[in-house]
Amino acid sequence: QVALVESGGGLVHAGGSLRLSCAASGRAFSNYPMGWFRQAPGKEREFVASISWSGGGTNYGDSVKGRFTISRDNAKSTAYLQMNNLKLEDTAVYYCAIRRTLAASTSSGLYDYWGQGTQVTVSS
Repeated sequence: QVALVESGGGLVHAGGSLRLSCAASGRAFSNYPMGWFRQAPGKEREFVASISWSGGGTNYGDSVKGRFTISRDNAKSTAYLQMNNLKLEDTAVYYCAIRRTLAASTSSGLYDYWGQGTQVTVSS
């Protein structure tokens, strides 16, 4: 069993930066790929970024490429999402998730464990 806790969300002006963290409990963290997703009010959950179990492979949604960076520190059982040049449309609840398999995915339905989410609000 894995428990995930996101932190680092908040209110930021457009063009600003935030770094989200996702702390995992359980020894299995380093074995699995992780993903970040977000959901804005009235919208479906959207893929943001994913990272392989080793950290050597990453993938990003088109809307965040070049602005967001996903990383992980397996020794600390923590993953991160560095968000730069934030835009109004980045406002959402951000979730981290773990998939109990070798490969990451852009599909939220294929992830097995989820955090409770952290709110990111970008203001003009």
